[in-house]
Amino acid sequence: QVQLVESGGGLVQPGGSLRLSCAASGSIFSITAMGWYRQAPGKQRELVARITSGGSTNYGDSVKGRFTISRDSAKNMVYLQMNSLEPEDTAVYYCRTEVSHLRVTGIHGYWGQGTQVTVSS
Repeated sequence: QVQLVESGGGLVQPGGSLRLSCAASGSIFSITAMGWYRQAPGKQRELVARITSGGSTNYGDSVKGRFTISRDSAKNMVYLQMNSLEPEDTAVYYCRTEVSHLRVTGIHGYWGQGTQVTVSS
């Protein structure tokens, strides 16, 4: 099993910044990718940003130019720097990792519990 622990959410005013962190631990042979998704009330979960083990990144259209994803491979951690936050960014943010396990075929995805980000004045 894999555990993901997220931190860094909270309440911020429009135009402000927050940095989310996520640490992966458990029976991980290798990490293929890590990323952040979000879900606002009444909406589907959507991609925010994802980074692969090779360093390739992709972002949701609504956050391009404002959010930056980064990773620390040695620590199995991923970060999301969120700048110029807007009320529309209010959501629960979930960390996700895609990993391989020793002696188990395939790539397996795991979700964190989520951390609330609220952008409001």
